[in-house]
Amino acid sequence: MKRIVLVSGTSNPGLSKKISEYLDVPLVDPQVVRFANGEIFCEIEKNVRGADVFVIQSTCPPANDTLMELLITIDALKRASAMSITAVMPHYGYARQDRKVSPRTPISAKLVADLLTVAGASRVITMDLHAGQIQGFFNIPFDNIYASPVLIDYIHRELFSETTVFVSPDAGGVERVRHFANKLKTDIAMIDKRRTAKNVAKAMNIIGEINGKECIIIDDMIDTAGTLIEACKVLKEKGATKVYACATHPVFSPPALERIKNCVELDRVIVCDTIPLSDESYKIDKIVVLSTAEILSKAIHRTFNNDSVSSLFI
Repeated sequence: MKRIVLVSGTSNPGLSKKISEYLDVPLVDPQVVRFANGEIFCEIEKNVRGADVFVIQSTCPPANDTLMELLITIDALKRASAMSITAVMPHYGYARQDRKVSPRTPISAKLVADLLTVAGASRVITMDLHAGQIQGFFNIPFDNIYASPVLIDYIHRELFSETTVFVSPDAGGVERVRHFANKLKTDIAMIDKRRTAKNVAKAMNIIGEINGKECIIIDDMIDTAGTLIEACKVLKEKGATKVYACATHPVFSPPALERIKNCVELDRVIVCDTIPLSDESYKIDKIVVLSTAEILSKAIHRTFNNDSVSSLFI
């Protein structure tokens, strides 16, 4: 008889608890200990022999610690004779390093894929992967699920109007923005962006008509918010009446929160709970957090029952 076990990592316990409640499956909290020298030890205090185990862990800040904890947890489960081990990573760390951008640089997204596979993962489930080609780095089943149903539902209820335009902050995000626009039957625009250094971007031109429109910027993540703030300023200069931002992953590296709080051109920021937000984030009124627990729990349930995951989004 098939048996499901949910294991919660330490990176996002709130999301793990919500998933557990949706599935009505008890959550296993492994005993994770950090020794004085920083080494991580993990012990699973429940029998998982022959079980289908789902480990819920975002590789979010501190990214190296959460990634290493995930790998060690997977290894512990493999050695405990779990039937299958699915790494549920709401946020896949190192995804932006998906190709060589200059000589003598790593492809770290591929390295993470190799580490997960060697550690013993049977499958990976993640959400809104930064670059879709990362799926090809794996020789095990990989499901990239989308937060768009959650975001589109909120936009339709709270923000959408006849003058709404969806805006991509760069050329790479046009496909994502077109998906939102097709669902709500509206137009798109794109910002021509130049990256002058790591985490430094300069918005140059607007491609598309945004004068007199309410603009909703769609992106997969907000890191330092430099790109976002530049985009907001340019959109307002070109005649946008309101500017909103939607992103799945709220990385919010400093000084992101300060920038968002002080940006008068930005009316609201909608993010998901794939990465836990700090207490300071919840004090900023313009930040709205949506839960991805229901859609992740459906993906886990369908994976366990060998049902289609892609049908969630059709």
